[in-house]
Amino acid sequence: MKKIVLLLVSLYFMVGCTDAKLNHQDTITAYYNARNKLDFNELKTLVNDSITIISGDYVMPYNTKGFYEVFKWDSIFKPSYKLVELEEKSNQVIANVKINSVRNTFLKNSDMTCQYRISFSSGKISKIEELNCTNVDWNTWRQGVDSLTSWIKKHHPELDGFINDMTMNGAENYLKAIELYQANVD
Repeated sequence: MKKIVLLLVSLYFMVGCTDAKLNHQDTITAYYNARNKLDFNELKTLVNDSITIISGDYVMPYNTKGFYEVFKWDSIFKPSYKLVELEEKSNQVIANVKINSVRNTFLKNSDMTCQYRISFSSGKISKIEELNCTNVDWNTWRQGVDSLTSWIKKHHPELDGFINDMTMNGAENYLKAIELYQANVD
């Protein structure tokens, strides 16, 4: 009996001692896997209590609640994220990510590949900065957005403003606008 108790106690300490933190690359891989599964509970374990997202001139700081709102907005478009490459540089990782979604497909930029600089604080993601998107045609993107918003303003003014509404309701209206536009214009 003593041997069994001693063995169990030893196993307990061995398992407890191997409970290591994820390295940065594993954290980023888990982050994009959680994004693909639309699993915010897993996602929030990988992200700091405050996270800053930088895209072009837009610097968007979020607490957990705000980040959840953006997550819900994004999830409406059925996104998929595929890590193409990760390169670690001190406390940052450069990640190349292939992104697709209903919105990107509508804007004729499916499978866009973007490069992000991801920073960490206390082992968790604290900042995601978009560096560039190599295969995106921003002119086509802008034309698609302009055509959609002007058509919606004229034919469905009740949906006008969806383009700047970063809530789940705004994303649902965006998706509805795409569906209406495609049914009547394409």
